[in-house]
Amino acid sequence: MKISLSLAAVLTFLVAGLLSYLVAIAAAIFIENRSVAAVEERLEQSGVSWVELRGDGLQVHISGEAPNEAARFRALTLAAAVVDDDRLIDEITVADPAGISTPDFLLEMLRNSDGISMIGLIPTDADGETIAARIADITNGVEVANLVESVHYPIPQGWDAALEYGLRALRLLPRSKISVMQGKVTVTAVADSVAERDSAISRLNSYPQAGLDVVIDISAPRPVITPFAFRMIREGDVATLEVCSADTEANAARIITAAEAAGLATGESCDVGLGVPSTEWARAIEVAVAALAELGDGTLTFSDADVSLVAKEGTSQRLFDRVVGELDRNLPNLFSLQAILPPPPQDSGALEAPEFTASLSETGAVQVRGRLPDENLQAANQAFAQALFGSENVYFATNLDEALPEGWSVRSLAGLEALSFLHDGDLLITPAKLTLSGRVADRDHIELASRLLSDKLDGADFEINVTVDASLAPEPELLSPETCLSRINDLLAETKITFDPGSIEINESTGAILDRLAEILPDCRHVDMEIGGHTDSQGREEMNLTLSQARADAVLNGLLARRVLVSNLSARGYGEANPIADNDTEEGREQNRRIEFKLIDRTAAENDTPEEAADAEAPAGEEAQQ
Repeated sequence: MKISLSLAAVLTFLVAGLLSYLVAIAAAIFIENRSVAAVEERLEQSGVSWVELRGDGLQVHISGEAPNEAARFRALTLAAAVVDDDRLIDEITVADPAGISTPDFLLEMLRNSDGISMIGLIPTDADGETIAARIADITNGVEVANLVESVHYPIPQGWDAALEYGLRALRLLPRSKISVMQGKVTVTAVADSVAERDSAISRLNSYPQAGLDVVIDISAPRPVITPFAFRMIREGDVATLEVCSADTEANAARIITAAEAAGLATGESCDVGLGVPSTEWARAIEVAVAALAELGDGTLTFSDADVSLVAKEGTSQRLFDRVVGELDRNLPNLFSLQAILPPPPQDSGALEAPEFTASLSETGAVQVRGRLPDENLQAANQAFAQALFGSENVYFATNLDEALPEGWSVRSLAGLEALSFLHDGDLLITPAKLTLSGRVADRDHIELASRLLSDKLDGADFEINVTVDASLAPEPELLSPETCLSRINDLLAETKITFDPGSIEINESTGAILDRLAEILPDCRHVDMEIGGHTDSQGREEMNLTLSQARADAVLNGLLARRVLVSNLSARGYGEANPIADNDTEEGREQNRRIEFKLIDRTAAENDTPEEAADAEAPAGEEAQQ
């Protein structure tokens, strides 16, 4: 009886095991069929018809010949959305690329002060690692970020020539993006000045370009003009242009064309720069110049958005009212017009008009006479004259007159400052007009005086009768570039230019440093120098780069406001890239928020071979790090 029970138990276990095995097989077959069916349905819905599927237990084998690598990747992605990746067995092959159209290869090389990056798609035989090594040689081993992908296609015709040209352009331009395609190269870059841009374009055009389509786009920063000014005097159908500013070359041409139609001789030009108060600056000048021509004789002055139109004495009141009314209506929004029709001459029996005069002799002596409103303004004018010309050079003898017209003291102060631009001359202020006459050695000083008076006089009439006498120019004491940089470094070592966190404002202490720099830089006008802006590492890198550029521009503009001619200076921001102290401490961060001067050897850059051009800009004063 016991044997029979044991046998029954064994049979029971065997039957149960067999049933479990059969159920597992059935379940696996069910899952296998269902998985294959699900993947097949998903691929059919997506239009993928070249795939073959086969189940093997829980695994799904996916095979077939894909027309290209992208199609293979898409099929695998669709299948993986239905079953787990570890259950997919990839057996797909890719069709032979022979006979398939070549993809559009593109290699973009981006270079800035932080290094060089390579991105794009190139043929495998072009060897991205070799290209990266050649670029590293250009930049003396600076790390090259290689983000290039490659595919097995033959190197297309024109690729090698385009690559060689692109590498030479990359060597020449420290801030650039070079795009290389088969038979075509696009060069996009930023230069520090117009002269540097023209030199780079000339060099690029000299490189071999046989069979290549080369596109060159190099921009250069425009100077900041303040105030944005225009001043034209018309007399006897002849127009004279004293100051002209424009925001683009095209708008400069528009303004000159309008002025020539009003009597300006051909050959004049406008300064192109930044600072325009309105995008409709050129149109505003066009309609105002046309109004001046219709009025006849007179003076037209723009100082930013303030417009002054002064008619000639004796102009018909009816004509004046009609022309001014039309001009006021046609000027674009933002521009404010002040029109002046001088009153007829006073009767001979009337009181003599008050005057304020100043005479500047060739020796630098200044005599100031005439009338001022009160003792406080008398003291202010005397102190200002002494500051401009030197205490020992000023003879001050003025009378008080409380009945002087409003704005008299503003005109006297502005007139004295304008007189300081002259080598010798005279200033005369009457209720009707401010007149400046004399001689200068350089026409730039006439433009500086005209800009100043346009900005300060708020539409009041003024006249400049100043001639250029080149013989007055002193023989410059040409300091060596090293001496110039040494003098600047000595000053910055004593008290360096710094900025508060996140600020681009020139504070009082920095203003005092710029005052002292303004005394050094006139002797270094022949030396090309860069004003470099640097920040600490707080904040985003892109924000710091923008901030450092704004700080360098602020210093450049501050020097310009101190009447320093800045054509030899350029401003460049480096962001947080070049710290000189630890950014983990407040003291270190304060040191990193700084301005540096360094020499720029433009002559060497123009004469170097392409292989040496990367070294053309020499930081000849690394000790300038302050």
